[in-house]
Amino acid sequence: MTDRRNVLFIMCDQLRFDYLSCAGHQTLHTPNIDRLASRGVRFTNAYVQSTVCGPSRMSAYTGRYVRSHGSTLNGVPLRVGEPTLGEHLREIGVRCALIGKTHMRADEEGMERLGIDKTSIIGVRVAECGFEPFERDDGLHPSSAYDPDPAYDQYLREHGFDAANPWEHWANSGEGENGENFNGWLLVHADKPARIPEEHSETPYMTRRAMRFIEEAEAKGEAWCAHLSYIKPHWPYIVPAPYHDMYGKADIKPVVRSEAERVSPHPIFEAFQQERYSRNFSRDEVRERVVPCYMGLIRQIDDQLGGLFEFMEQRALFDNTMIVFTSDHGDYLGDHWLGEKYLFHDVAAKVPMIVCDPRRQADATRGTTSDALVEMIDLAPTFLDFFGGKAKPHVLEGRSLLPLLAGQDVNWRRHAVSEYDYGGDAARLKLAMPVADCKLYMITDGRFKLVHGEGLAPMFFDLHGDPDELRDLGTEASAAADIERLRQALFRWLALPNNRITAAEEWLTGNDDRMRHFDPLIEPGVLIGYWDEAELAEQRERRRRWLSRGSGE
Repeated sequence: MTDRRNVLFIMCDQLRFDYLSCAGHQTLHTPNIDRLASRGVRFTNAYVQSTVCGPSRMSAYTGRYVRSHGSTLNGVPLRVGEPTLGEHLREIGVRCALIGKTHMRADEEGMERLGIDKTSIIGVRVAECGFEPFERDDGLHPSSAYDPDPAYDQYLREHGFDAANPWEHWANSGEGENGENFNGWLLVHADKPARIPEEHSETPYMTRRAMRFIEEAEAKGEAWCAHLSYIKPHWPYIVPAPYHDMYGKADIKPVVRSEAERVSPHPIFEAFQQERYSRNFSRDEVRERVVPCYMGLIRQIDDQLGGLFEFMEQRALFDNTMIVFTSDHGDYLGDHWLGEKYLFHDVAAKVPMIVCDPRRQADATRGTTSDALVEMIDLAPTFLDFFGGKAKPHVLEGRSLLPLLAGQDVNWRRHAVSEYDYGGDAARLKLAMPVADCKLYMITDGRFKLVHGEGLAPMFFDLHGDPDELRDLGTEASAAADIERLRQALFRWLALPNNRITAAEEWLTGNDDRMRHFDPLIEPGVLIGYWDEAELAEQRERRRRWLSRGSGE
C-alpha cells in the first residue's frame, strides 16, 4: 500500500442480500461483484438501521442509530448540526464526494434559524449529508432548491431526450414495439425496454461520473472517499435493452410465503399485507413481470462495476483503496405476501455487504464470509479508522470493521437493531394508533429475531429453525423466555443513546486521578458540602501533595 488511502463506497438502492450469485442465487450471475467478494470479506448478517431509504441512509452517513439522529421517515430532515461522515473525513484531509443518491432532505428551517445561507459551502454540505455533491441524483425527486435542473436531466436533453422531466419520460418509461411511451411506474410494463439506449441510462452514466471524480482527485493527489450511490434496482422497474429480457419466468426464485401467514396474522403484518403494492406483488403474474426486470437492473449494475473495477486496476487503485459494496435495504418482491420493504423480515432488513480491504493485515480473510452481526452504522467508523482518524465512540455508534477484516478475535456485538416509524403509513389508521406510538423496533442476536411495537403483541422468529421466517412465535409460551431476553436487550439499547456528542469520554475521565486523591470541586474555588475550615484545609493539603508529584517535590 501507498501512504495515501482511498475509499470507494458503493451503495445500491433496494437490493436484496440474496440477489447475487456469490450469495447463492442460481440464475442471476454477478461475476464482478463475486470477484470483489473473492478479494475481501462478505458479511452474511449485515442489517440496516431502518428499512426505508432516508432513515437507513442517514444512519449510514452519520454512523448513528435512527433513535439518535432523528430522521425517522423519508422526508424528515436530518437536523442541522448532526455530525456526518463527510465532516469526520474532511477533518483529517480526506475529500468526501457524493456521486448519486442520498435521499437527504435538508433542515431548511434549522438553517434559516441559524442564518446559514443554503447556497454557501457550509449550506450545501449541511444539505448533502456532509458530502461534496460532485453529482447528486435522487431520480424520482428530479429537482430541489439546491439543484433545480439536475445534471442527468441536462445530459439527457443534450443527447436528444428532451422533456419536462426526461428522467421519467425517457429513462424510466417503457417503449413499445412501435415507439409507444408506456408509464414506467406501472408494473405491467416492467418487461419493456427503457426508451433510451443502455449507455445513456442512469447506472452507466453515474459510473462514468464516478470515474471522472476519481481521475480528478487522483490528478490532484488527494485522499478521497467516493460514495457511488446507484438509484437502481429501486423502482420504477424499468431497464434498458438488452437487460429487459435477459431473464424470464424460469429464472425467478420461488416465492417465500405460506397460506398460514394470512390466517390471523399479526395486526401490523396484516395492515401491510393489505397495501396495494403488497396485494399486487402477491399475484404470480406481477412477480413474473417484475422480478426478471429487477434481475436485469442488478446485472446491469454488475456489468458497470466490471468496467469501474478495470478502470481502477489500470491505475493500481486496488492497492490502496478500500471498496465497500452494499445496499440501503431490500425488497419483498411478493415474499410473505408483501411488496416494498418496511417490515423486518431478512429480505427487507438484511443487505449484502462486501468489504475489500487493501491492507496487508486483511490478507488472511480474503475470499471469506463472516456471520458477525454487522450494522450499516459500522461503515463510518470503519472509514475513519482506515484513514487513520481518531475514534469517536461518543458520536459514532457503530464499530470499526478493521479488526474483523484482519481476522482478529474480538468481542463483537451481540445484537443488531433496526427501526421503522409507521406514523406516515395507512397502517396507523387501520390500527387506530396515535402517531407517537407508531414505532417498530427489530432486534436480533443472529439466532432469534424480535419485533416490538407499543401496544402490539411481539413478533418473534427462530432464524435457525425457520430461516424463511414463515412462523411467528410471538404468542407461543415456549418462546416467552427468549422473547423477554431480547426485549430486555432492546430496552437497554433504548436507554443508552449517544447523546453527549459534543464531549468525548475523556472529558469525563480526565479527572479520574484527581478524584482518587482529592475533591476536584475545590479547583475553581467552588466549595460544596464542606463542614468547617479543618476539613477544607485537609483537602487543600491533599491537592497540594498531588500537584507536587509533577514538580518533583
